[in-house]
Amino acid sequence: MPSTTGPSLIDPFGRRVTYLRVSVTDRCDFRCIYCMSEHMTFLPKAELLTLEELDRLCSAFIRKGVRKLRITGGEPLVRRGIMWLFRALGRHLDRGALDELALTTNASQLARYAAELADCGVRRVNVSIDSLNAEKFRAITRIGRLDQVVAGVEAVREAGLAVKINTVALKGVNDDEIGDMVAWCGDRDCDLTFIEVMPMGEIDGYRSEQYMPLTAVRDKIEERWTLTDTDYRSGGPARYVTVAETGRRIGFITPHSHNFCESCNRVRLTCTGTLYMCLGRDDSADLRAHLRAGSSDAPLEAAIDDAIARKPKGHDFVIERAAPAVARHMSVTGG
Repeated sequence: MPSTTGPSLIDPFGRRVTYLRVSVTDRCDFRCIYCMSEHMTFLPKAELLTLEELDRLCSAFIRKGVRKLRITGGEPLVRRGIMWLFRALGRHLDRGALDELALTTNASQLARYAAELADCGVRRVNVSIDSLNAEKFRAITRIGRLDQVVAGVEAVREAGLAVKINTVALKGVNDDEIGDMVAWCGDRDCDLTFIEVMPMGEIDGYRSEQYMPLTAVRDKIEERWTLTDTDYRSGGPARYVTVAETGRRIGFITPHSHNFCESCNRVRLTCTGTLYMCLGRDDSADLRAHLRAGSSDAPLEAAIDDAIARKPKGHDFVIERAAPAVARHMSVTGG
């Protein structure tokens, strides 16, 4: 039985942790240029938590007060048997212990799973699309097919799920498509979030050459669209505006140009059971050892409490550094 119940995850700065992002695999069927190297070495499958262990860990966090779970990767839908985990976690929605079970995906496999995700209680999906030009999209992802991704978006929309598009702003790569992306999302009733490139893991090249501040992105949008600031929050780090002409929202995630750490309510769990209290810091907690120590969850929940007590005030992202802020790739931590 759990040793503690109720919303007890409060960090040293008084922030309540209610949002857990769970990376179910570090593997991905894309190789996006800002995320990873072209030739990646992924974790041996034997090092990954089983789906049953991931369910047990997520359930412990829910007992501790987490109200929102987001399943991420790598690409989560490439993990064998992943729908078992969605079905298992859906029980917490049914009993009111969880407010939201969401997914972040590159959409390569989304058409296949759209209806089943809806049946499991998933109501929101974030999809990464960095270009609407098929050739450019393939160049950015190195592998991906835009038509396959668009088909996935249409499939989940038909299944009744809300879709938000995530676009990483890349200087000299997709900065000429910003207005078109707003129009594309407006036509499909999708919200849109722009993200500044984050210095995580070694890539082929320098992120400082890719970096485009979102202040410049907003300026480009306002050449064509009318934006109004709003206090809407989705539970993540984005700050939102509404687009008068489409009625949709645009979010801006700005780790460099406007630090968002003061309202951070989230932690990240990797597929090996490592908990990162901050995306941009190396401090972590090994929850796998406690998970496998026995059937009691009391030591596991105590380890979660200890980890939250070390959650830092903010990240350490500095885009101008030659070396990345942290050595692990985004696909390890789960975005």
